Amino acid sequence: MPELRKDPVVGRWVIISTERARRPTDFHRDPVRAHGDRCVFCEGNEDKTPPEILAGRGDSPPNGPGWSFRVVPNKFPALRIEGDLEPTGEGLFDRMNGVGAHEVVIETPNHHGSLATMSVDEVADVLVAFRDRLSDLKKSPRFEYVLVFKNRGEAAGASLEHPHSQLIATPIIPIMVSEELEGSARYWKMKERCVWCDIIHQERRERRRVILERDGFIAIAPFAPRFPFESWILPIKHRSAFEELEVDETRHLAALLVEFFRRLSTTLNEPPFNFMLHTAPLRETGLEYFHWHLEIIPKLANVAGFEWGSGFFINPMPPETAAAALRGEAE
Repeated sequence: MPELRKDPVVGRWVIISTERARRPTDFHRDPVRAHGDRCVFCEGNEDKTPPEILAGRGDSPPNGPGWSFRVVPNKFPALRIEGDLEPTGEGLFDRMNGVGAHEVVIETPNHHGSLATMSVDEVADVLVAFRDRLSDLKKSPRFEYVLVFKNRGEAAGASLEHPHSQLIATPIIPIMVSEELEGSARYWKMKERCVWCDIIHQERRERRRVILERDGFIAIAPFAPRFPFESWILPIKHRSAFEELEVDETRHLAALLVEFFRRLSTTLNEPPFNFMLHTAPLRETGLEYFHWHLEIIPKLANVAGFEWGSGFFINPMPPETAAAALRGEAE
């Protein structure tokens, strides 16, 4: 029988439609492939991007070959770094200038690479780049939040094949993050505990939805997932701000991420996916009630009229089955 499940953080209900249940192999799509051999992000084409903000280099000069990763401004930014917000009102409508920052993290010179094939050191360098850019953008009083995200594959919204992720700094806190903050604060007010820590404790005790755990980090299938094979990755120790990670912690997280994406690629045949980093707002680090986390969503199902109209999500894959598949077990 189908189930209704409630997310303990934001209070969102989802439908686990067991009557539509499918095997992991039923979700296989054509794998994400890098069709071309070279692109604007490839080594040797540094002049085709804006000048780099940050890069992993030895002795090579900036904006030329010899890098392991590069961070550059997005050539077609959603928000512009220049200017002031100048908020105004027009009756009940509010507006402000589209000021922010939009950057691209080119993760590797290898056009055919992926998080499933990159080395732990390479992924750790990318995570350090995320951390350092968050810390730097925090210095601007115009910005309230930085969202780090990755689109892998055309179905997930990627316009370029070369492995890359992005970050956008905004002058307001995104509504998805606000809902998590508000839900976490409500739980803290009732129980004086972090809801994310309680989720981790329960999942580690029951193990049914744990995918992978190592070196202070855990990957789980959430109790009320919106989408098939939705996964969360969290630090086991309470941490609200991603930019507070130490370098050795980024390496431990990188090792878990590489193993997770290898399992995801094996189980679902290299699916397109999105991931999003939800961390504390730039002015609110050290929160007792919030826990930074990565949300990873393979693009295996479409959102249609019922979901848009109701706010419910219909998921044909129980998270216990998804977690077992990613562990290499039969549920």
